[in-house]
Amino acid sequence: MLMPLELISFKLCPFVQRSVVTLLYKQVPFEITYIDLAAPPDWFLEISPLGKVPALRLDDGNALFESAIINEYIDDITPPALHPSDPLVRARNRSWIQFGEQCIVDQYQLTVAKNEDDFEAVRTRAQSNLAKVEAILGNGPWFNGTVFSLVDAAYAPIFMRYALIKPMDDVMPEADYPRLNAWAEALLALPAVRQSVVGDFDTLLAAYIRKNSPYAAERLIAAVAA
Repeated sequence: MLMPLELISFKLCPFVQRSVVTLLYKQVPFEITYIDLAAPPDWFLEISPLGKVPALRLDDGNALFESAIINEYIDDITPPALHPSDPLVRARNRSWIQFGEQCIVDQYQLTVAKNEDDFEAVRTRAQSNLAKVEAILGNGPWFNGTVFSLVDAAYAPIFMRYALIKPMDDVMPEADYPRLNAWAEALLALPAVRQSVVGDFDTLLAAYIRKNSPYAAERLIAAVAA
């Protein structure tokens, strides 16, 4: 019998969303607990030594942290596996999951850029990194072709956020990134992706951008929420 799983989350965290997508896609029952990262409870710091979400708490007292590790654990205990069986392909998948973390950082830094110079520098870097992913993609619809994998779960949060700001700033134009756009379209159509964020996600993201960067809000906010 599968041990009850509790995912510890912050409502806007893209790394948490990676794990939620994995859990929903594999139809694994779980509970989610939201915390305030600005004032995390002591019990959370005991199970997440870096003070970051997600963390996964099991009812036997064990806990895991880091989204890539959590997702592999979920995959290991709930067959069939999303990770490829071939060692080289699996290692390659892990490499691009890791690279996706930099793409998430680029996206975050875009939303907190304080001025035009910072914004444009981050935007250029983000597009350069996206181009590296574009260059290695096949015909899809998923990263590994016809089979959904943990890489797909890892990039879904990136595509969701770029889709929200696209009307104001198309960081990933289809003419330059046709394969990324096709991949994003397939992912954003999945129920596991659509249901992986809270209902008021758009509004919360808009408020977060307003709070952290008036300049980024001016560049991006109209696309996120009125």
